[in-house]
Amino acid sequence: MSGTSSRMLALLSLLQSRRDWPGKVLAERLEVAPRTVRRDVDRLRGLGYSITAAKGPDGGYRLAAGSDLPPLLFDDEQAVAIAVALQSAPSSGVDTGDAAARALATVRQVMPSRLRHRIDAIRFTDAGASTAQVDPTVLETLSAAVRDQRIVRFDYGGDTSGPARRAEPHAVVARKGRWYLVAWDLDRADGRIFRLDRLTPKFPSGSTFTRRPVPGGDAAAFLAARQKGSEPDAVWPCYAEFLLELPAADVAPWLGDGELEQVSGTLCRVRVGSWSWAGLMSWVLRFDAPFKVLGPDAFIESLAGFADRISASCPGTDKAG
Repeated sequence: MSGTSSRMLALLSLLQSRRDWPGKVLAERLEVAPRTVRRDVDRLRGLGYSITAAKGPDGGYRLAAGSDLPPLLFDDEQAVAIAVALQSAPSSGVDTGDAAARALATVRQVMPSRLRHRIDAIRFTDAGASTAQVDPTVLETLSAAVRDQRIVRFDYGGDTSGPARRAEPHAVVARKGRWYLVAWDLDRADGRIFRLDRLTPKFPSGSTFTRRPVPGGDAAAFLAARQKGSEPDAVWPCYAEFLLELPAADVAPWLGDGELEQVSGTLCRVRVGSWSWAGLMSWVLRFDAPFKVLGPDAFIESLAGFADRISASCPGTDKAG
């Protein structure tokens, strides 16, 4: 928030806290010149706030009755950000129900008319809603445990027959529509990752703990590394390089975190990673275009096995004949 907006919010807060405010006192509290107070009062009036002024030695400013909930102080960019964020809440993976829509309606009511028209124009359908929805109370509970450094106990994966899991929570991480808890599992003495949509906290929380360093120093990087099957760096266990007979623009949407180099108008060089050699082969075959494998040697050596399995799976390819 800009200095002017922040100062105007402080001024509004002061005006709401008592009936009358001499201009000189307001200037002292805000640490600005009296003329700056006058300009800010005029700005607030322009936003729809009813502020009266009395002249003379004892004069000052007063926020008129009924002005306790005037238009919010948002600029155009902030209003757009709020509208987009609240309308795209379904893809966050947190099960907020219709709370986001109701929040947008509430915020809209206390915005100036100009900004209401601006956010009313922003309407879209969020087709990326996560199928694994997280209970907001679970997110709140675990986030508080991370903040307070308190051991958590929870059931995991729907199995409530065994003892509760115990962990030191280090971070809550959102990644591609799913929410995860990065924690130190006390029973397994290892860093673990738990999906929040499969986790049911038990109350009350446990004792406090001293935070351990996260492998790699960053919870998000640790999550990315584990999901790629590597540790501690976020790298794939298998990589391959291809020369693919397609324009780079046709390959780019499927690149993920790979590397792409345009060789010519119809040829590109690609370096991609995967869990396995088979994963790399399936990646390049999706394009149904001629390609050449450039390396590494271990991947090249695996190609004969792929060819044999594919040939054996085709009807009418009995080698005995």
